[in-house]
Amino acid sequence: MPANRIKLEPALVRRYAKQAQKRKLRQIVCKILVVCEGTKTEPNYFEAFRNFNRGTTIYDIEVKGLGSNTINVVDKAIELKNKGEYDRVWAVFDKDSFPDNKFNNAIIKAKDNGICCAWSNEAFELWYLYHFENRTTGMTRAEYQKAISKAVNKSPKYKCKTAYEYAKNDKNNYNIMTTYGSMDNAIKFAEAKSREYHDQRYATHNPCTMVYKLVRQLVGKDDELNEELRNKL
Repeated sequence: MPANRIKLEPALVRRYAKQAQKRKLRQIVCKILVVCEGTKTEPNYFEAFRNFNRGTTIYDIEVKGLGSNTINVVDKAIELKNKGEYDRVWAVFDKDSFPDNKFNNAIIKAKDNGICCAWSNEAFELWYLYHFENRTTGMTRAEYQKAISKAVNKSPKYKCKTAYEYAKNDKNNYNIMTTYGSMDNAIKFAEAKSREYHDQRYATHNPCTMVYKLVRQLVGKDDELNEELRNKL
């Protein structure tokens, strides 16, 4: 027998095997499906959460970018929810120029079918801007892009000689927003603004983004979901 190998007694082997099994059983797996309206902006951002450290919970995050309209995103999310076993299924889409009644109905339909909605009015970029400031009035998508660029350049952490210019499909947007801005502030600002609205006329809730609810789950800070996961044990 090689000198570096130690023969264990059968009782010790059984004990170590039992301990390993207990550690395996304590691992919690959370499956989250994110169905996005866009094919790059939102998917690139949410893919970055795969590497987020959440302790003992293992997050299986599946992200699909459809390149389709609001209603189709909700319908696809419902279809996939019925086919798979997920702890949460999310539909991610923007108001943009989508008709008010269809936007409102898409959100209501999602809720009626157990789909969570991370919608933004008017654009997903509102979520990025909240990393830097508490935006309380609406803007166009083009204005958001300019505001994000300005906010990053003003950040005391931004030391590059070349001025930053926001690019919606940049795969580094997650790192940029969390490096030069604050995710905690973004959650705080987005939640505070969303609580000002109390009706189902979602198209008039501007500015507003529910992305903070999805992000809170992806970083393991959703108390309701965490309780459900603990009950899995």
